[in-house]
Amino acid sequence: MRMTYTSVSSLLLVSAILSAGIADIAITALHPWHEMRRLLLGILHPDLRAIELWSVVWTVSFAVLGVGIAAAIGLGLAIVYGQSRLVRIVCTVLRSVHELFWALLLIQIYGLGATTGILAIALPYTGVFAKVFAEMIDEADLSAEQVLPHGTSALSAFAYVRLPELAGRFKTYTLYRLECGLRSTLVLGFIGLPTIGFHLESYFKQGNYPQAAALLGVFYILIGTRRLWARPPTLPLLILASLFLLPPAIGGGSAFDNLVRFLGHDIIPAPLLNGAITSWSTWVGLGGWFMPILKHQIVPGLINTLVVSQIAMVAMAVLALVLFPLVSQRFAGPVGQIAGRFGLVVVRSTPEYMLAYVLLQLVGPSMLPAVIALSLHNGGIVGYLMGRHADALEYRLDAPRGLNLYAYEAVPRLYGQFLAYVLYRWEIIVRESAIFGILGVTTLGYYVDAAISELRFDVAVVLIVATVLLSAAIDQVSRRLRQGLRLATLPTRLAEEPTDQTARPVLRQA
Repeated sequence: MRMTYTSVSSLLLVSAILSAGIADIAITALHPWHEMRRLLLGILHPDLRAIELWSVVWTVSFAVLGVGIAAAIGLGLAIVYGQSRLVRIVCTVLRSVHELFWALLLIQIYGLGATTGILAIALPYTGVFAKVFAEMIDEADLSAEQVLPHGTSALSAFAYVRLPELAGRFKTYTLYRLECGLRSTLVLGFIGLPTIGFHLESYFKQGNYPQAAALLGVFYILIGTRRLWARPPTLPLLILASLFLLPPAIGGGSAFDNLVRFLGHDIIPAPLLNGAITSWSTWVGLGGWFMPILKHQIVPGLINTLVVSQIAMVAMAVLALVLFPLVSQRFAGPVGQIAGRFGLVVVRSTPEYMLAYVLLQLVGPSMLPAVIALSLHNGGIVGYLMGRHADALEYRLDAPRGLNLYAYEAVPRLYGQFLAYVLYRWEIIVRESAIFGILGVTTLGYYVDAAISELRFDVAVVLIVATVLLSAAIDQVSRRLRQGLRLATLPTRLAEEPTDQTARPVLRQA
C-alpha cells in the first residue's frame, strides 16, 4: 500500500486512541484545584530572596562544558559517520540513553559533582551532534571537491571544502543545543546535582511556590537571553569561566577504583559473576535470572512507554496545529504575534521532566502528568516553528483570511514539513516517556530507578539496553515512514530558518 499523508496520520491517530483505552490517565489528587490556585498565586508573587545564584552559575557551567565537549567529539565522528557502521551504532547507543540515566550511572563512579553533570550531558549529545552534523555534511554542495588535487585526503577535503560552507550551520545548531543543554542540566538537579533543579525540586515538594517561581523566572531569563551571552566571541570566555567555577564533588571516593568496580563487578549479571562462564549451568542460571526481568519489568515497561509516547505524540501534533497561528503575524497580527511567541517560548523552554513533576504534585500519580508535559513542551516547539514558516509562505493577493486561510492555504502547504517533524520527534518523545518512570509512572524508567535504588546495577543496565533498543526501533520506523512519504524531498524543513521572514503577499501563477 502506498503511503500518503492521510494514511500515516490516520495510523498515528488510531495508535493514540488505542493507547488511550488502556492508559492510566485518572486524576487521583483530592484537591487539585486548590493546589493549582496555590501554584498560580506563587507565580504571581515570586520570592526573589530564594534565588540560589551558585545553582544558576553551575547550571550554565555544566551546559557549556557538556555541549562544548559533545560538539567537538561529535564533529570528529560526523566525518566518518557515513563510512563506519561501528561509529553509527556507538552514536545511536549514546543518544538513546537519556541524560538522567547517564547521570544515575555516573554518580556511582564520580559522585554528585561536576564530572557527573558534564558527562551526563556530553555523552548523549555527542551521539546527537554526530548524527546531525553528518546529515549536514551529506547535504553540502560537493561541486568544489572536483577541483581538489588527486589524492587529497578525506580530512583535508572536509577542512578546505565542506567546513567553510557548513561552519555557519554548525555554529547555529551548536548554540541551539546549548539551550537544550541548559534544560537538561536543570533536570539533573532533580536527582541531586547542584543545579537549579536541585532547589526547584525541594521548593515544589514542600509547596513553596513563590520561591520556585522566582528561581524558575531566572531560568527563563537565562534561556530568553541566550542569544546575547552565548555568542561565538563570548564562548571562549564562557568555557574558561566554567572551568574555574565548577563545584567540588560530593562523595564518590576514587573515580578509578569506582570505575573498575562498576565495570568489572556491579553491571555483570549475578549468574555470570558467581559461576564459571564455560559451565552450562551458569548460562541456564542466566536465563532463569533474565526471564523474570523480561516478563515483569521489560515487557510492561515497554508497553507503558509506548502508550505514553503515542498519546503524547498525537496530542503534541494537535496542539501544534491549534497553536501555530498564535505566532504568525498573518493570523495573530503584530501584537498578537509577540504575545503568542512569548507564550510558546515559555512552554518550549520548560523541561518536560520538571513540568511533569509539578503536574504530579497537582493531579496525583498517573500517566496524565507525563502526557500533558510531553504534549505541551513538544507542541510548543512544533507550533513555534510552524508559525514562523506560515509567515514565510507566499500568499496570493486575493488569498482568503481567517479560518479559510488556515484550512485551505497554510495547513495544506505546511503539512508535509509538519508531519516530517512530528515523526522526527517520535524518538525523542519515546526517550522522554521512558525517563518519566523516575517520577513514578510505570514506564521503563520506573524499573531502572528501582533497580539502581536497590544497587542492582546489572538489572538496571539490562533495562537501559531495552530503552536503547526501543529508541532504535522507533527511529527506524520513523525513518521508513519519512522515506515512504518522500519527506526528504521537500524544498524546506520545519527546523530550518524560513527563507522569507517578511512574507509579503505576491501573485502566484495558478
